[in-house]
Amino acid sequence: MAEITSTNSNFKKGIVKRMVKKSTRVDLTPMVDLGFLLVTFFVFTTTMAQPKVMKINMPNDKSTDVNDEVCETCALTVLLDKNNKLYYYEGLDKNAVYKQTTYSHDGIRTLITEKKKRVSAANRDMVLIIKSSDQSTLKNLVNVIDESNIAMIKRYYMAELNEQDKRKLSVAGYE
Repeated sequence: MAEITSTNSNFKKGIVKRMVKKSTRVDLTPMVDLGFLLVTFFVFTTTMAQPKVMKINMPNDKSTDVNDEVCETCALTVLLDKNNKLYYYEGLDKNAVYKQTTYSHDGIRTLITEKKKRVSAANRDMVLIIKSSDQSTLKNLVNVIDESNIAMIKRYYMAELNEQDKRKLSVAGYE
């Protein structure tokens, strides 16, 4: 806390009486504890980063008239499988030639950006069709949606696997 100490200067010098001077000394050790308490309080009560939410446009279920034509050269279909396997084909499913890629930067991101460049050169919009098997993980689906968001794909769809896709994936339970 604080101490008050007195200096004894009671010597007489003629008639003049001197006033006794007392010096104060403040101990700041408790202030350090208080400072750490305040810092700890503010660290625990503040939010470091706000969670970011990606906006997804949901389909209108009230309208049964769906007329969203996709040009065959504009479509890229991605199939998510178990064990982090990722297959894709370009165009529509009737002429599908399946290829495999990865979830890495050199895999799906490069594939989407190159396809977007080719489609944009023809003044069209690219369409990404995502088909997920029952054994794929949510993390893989989120990764593909994130990559489409990074590549600024305006249109992407979630679709169910057809019989041809199920045969290609040869997922247990689909055979």
